[in-house]
Amino acid sequence: MNKTLNITRHPVSKPENVICQGNYRITILTERLIRFEYSKDQVFEDRATQVVLNRDFPKVSFSLNKTSERIEIKTRYLHLYYDEKEPGETGLQVEIKDSKTSHVGHWYYGKKAQMAGNLGGTIRTLDEVNGSCPIDAGLVSKDGWGLHDDSTSLVITEDGWVALREHAETDLYLFGYGSDYKGCLHDFYTLTGKTPMLPRFVLGNWWSRYYEYSEKSYRELMERFDDEGIPFSVAVIDMDWHLVDIDPKYGSGWTGFSWNKKLFPDPPKFMKYLHDRGMKVTLNLHPADGIRAYEDCYHDIAEKMGVDIQNQETVEFDAANSRFIENYLEYVCHPHEKDGVDFWWIDWQQGTKTGLKGLDPLWILNHYHYLDSGRNGLRPLTFSRYAGPGSHRYPIGFSGDTVVTWESLQFQPYFTATASNIGYGWWSHDIGGHTHGYKDDQLECRWYQFGVFSPIMRLHSEKNEFNGKEPWRFRKDISEIMKRFLRLRHELLPYLYTMNYRAYKFDEPIIQPLYYNIMPDEAFEQAYEQVKNEYYFGTEMIVSPVTSKCIKGINVAKTTTYLPEGNYYDFFTDVIYSGGKNIDCYRTLESIPLFVPEGGIIPMTDKIGTKDVTTNPDSLVIHAYAGKNGSFTMYEDDNVSMGYVDGDAVFTEFILKWSDEKSFTIKAPTGNISLLPRKRDYRIVIHGADMSKYKGGLQSYVTVSDGSTPIGAEISYNEKLNQLIVNMPECSLDKDITITIPADICLKKNAVKSVIFDFLNQAEISFALKNDIYWAVDNGDTPDQIMESLEQMNIENDLYKAIYEIIYSS
Repeated sequence: MNKTLNITRHPVSKPENVICQGNYRITILTERLIRFEYSKDQVFEDRATQVVLNRDFPKVSFSLNKTSERIEIKTRYLHLYYDEKEPGETGLQVEIKDSKTSHVGHWYYGKKAQMAGNLGGTIRTLDEVNGSCPIDAGLVSKDGWGLHDDSTSLVITEDGWVALREHAETDLYLFGYGSDYKGCLHDFYTLTGKTPMLPRFVLGNWWSRYYEYSEKSYRELMERFDDEGIPFSVAVIDMDWHLVDIDPKYGSGWTGFSWNKKLFPDPPKFMKYLHDRGMKVTLNLHPADGIRAYEDCYHDIAEKMGVDIQNQETVEFDAANSRFIENYLEYVCHPHEKDGVDFWWIDWQQGTKTGLKGLDPLWILNHYHYLDSGRNGLRPLTFSRYAGPGSHRYPIGFSGDTVVTWESLQFQPYFTATASNIGYGWWSHDIGGHTHGYKDDQLECRWYQFGVFSPIMRLHSEKNEFNGKEPWRFRKDISEIMKRFLRLRHELLPYLYTMNYRAYKFDEPIIQPLYYNIMPDEAFEQAYEQVKNEYYFGTEMIVSPVTSKCIKGINVAKTTTYLPEGNYYDFFTDVIYSGGKNIDCYRTLESIPLFVPEGGIIPMTDKIGTKDVTTNPDSLVIHAYAGKNGSFTMYEDDNVSMGYVDGDAVFTEFILKWSDEKSFTIKAPTGNISLLPRKRDYRIVIHGADMSKYKGGLQSYVTVSDGSTPIGAEISYNEKLNQLIVNMPECSLDKDITITIPADICLKKNAVKSVIFDFLNQAEISFALKNDIYWAVDNGDTPDQIMESLEQMNIENDLYKAIYEIIYSS
């Protein structure tokens, strides 16, 4: 195979990490990761496999003790016992520790991950799933261990193709990481290959619909989005881009590779139009039926494959044939890419079998499409379903045709978070739902909100005139909320792109279950059972998507949320909450429970046009959340090339000091600063700072300088939201910039009465009841007194709890 299709790998372990005797071989890959092989033929596998690429780990410190009955291998964290016979549940066992004395788990041969407290992984697809479904095991577990069985994986040959193993063997990888779930992921990525960085454009909004667009109708739709101020970065053209109504003698039109020129008379011109807008293009492929005689590319590939052209013999889609795969890419896909296709949506759903035992055609398509897409030096990219462990190497994942119901939405946050347990961090869902179901404007609103705080924000729907996802199809107030959230996605791009880098560099998926960052104990485990849909969104946010309708009368939806120890800001309202407990959060349609910890820093931008997505912005809005010291290092590069692997990037650190001195500093960028604009506008928003006693003379008390020279800045204070705002236009990037505020500034307490007034004002309940509640709030001396008065009113439970949330927020 050509060099581009031969994946880089380092599959041979260091000899000093290997114990090999007779029928078994044990490799100590890390102090917590062991490979165990057993072969009756005494032949062991040193080639890479479909899952495992790298076994060349550094030397590990371990001890080996051998007796007449067994061997014992000890690392700091694992203690393996093996009787050196054909493995069985009594003859091969491992004790897992968090330290030299703390036992956290026990594994024996034959013990499957599903038998333990496994926290789940992911599955191939959510096609036709309405609600929840079983998911495969991941690598992290309450019992402290995870297992990958690589015994049946195909091997990667020297030229980059795949083959069966010549000799059968047991080939197991035991991960014994206790509660160090991030450590487990790190070594899994080292073993199987890192999650690559995505090009910047994929982090914006995607427009996707299974619909018979024409060039004219698609242009009109894009222009309507412009008029509505809705940015999109990716145009997903579903299968009607190609010929569908074909002569029945060729079979179904589901597979196709030739543009429908009636709908798109000049495809290169159409794609240039989208590129000129700042959008990238992906086309849908269902390649299962092969290349038939009516296709534009038929003659070239038929000649290469040696089929009977005169009799219009079909070039069969043969995933087990390396010559076919190479010719398919070169003669079917490359011409379209030359015309403007940026990447492919591989919509494979035609089974798991090929002519090579154990070879899944989905894996072949993902693997070679991905590698091939990087042949010109740009970041490889594909869009396809999950094909098993190791699929994180081929982002982005397509989760399938989602059913349009509340039950489907209720499952997706949990499903997305647990995928990180198998290293799969870049799921793209059919946001809003694709098929069947019903119209519910609240459902669509909440799905959009979840989509904005998902790895990939891609709207999608089926070919049904009543099932479009354009915001103007929905109730006016909901339409405006949808548009606001779509804009928010693009505002978040500096933050999202940094998380994209962290996923590659530090092996941290953008979405992480709560248990990745909270030490498990009995109290947390009880709390977590109620908040499985909640997750970390990058390093600075905790998200709890709303997946139920608003409660009639009070017009808010209830979502139970867990906040770890510490204080947190509501991202949308700036209300401060104290953590260490579960909180029933009540939210109107305009927001969801989204929290940022004290000391958190979130870089955003106000440059959100479609053309702004692919460039490093010349205007940043930095949100800093007072209460603790904090820092954030923003990452930027050229957004498209593989230069990031070699460190061709630039880093800008933001530092919040909130102790004896109070300041916010923008450090001068380091690295390849030619990647940045010459100057930048900065807007710094410091949340929570009570500047009320200085609001008459902010310019005198808040200073801005580059260390030696004052910098002209516009300084203001939003008293209602407790936000100090500093605008600094056209700042040079060669010096640190520091904003200093008075050291005696404190956090402002929540405006409880104002928040409750706003809640009551929108509620559709009796005026008398509103007056009674507000009187109790206005006249109570303590939170307990207020709630005691409300208890005596015998008000409905959710109304009581909604006020309770506000009263006891901090």
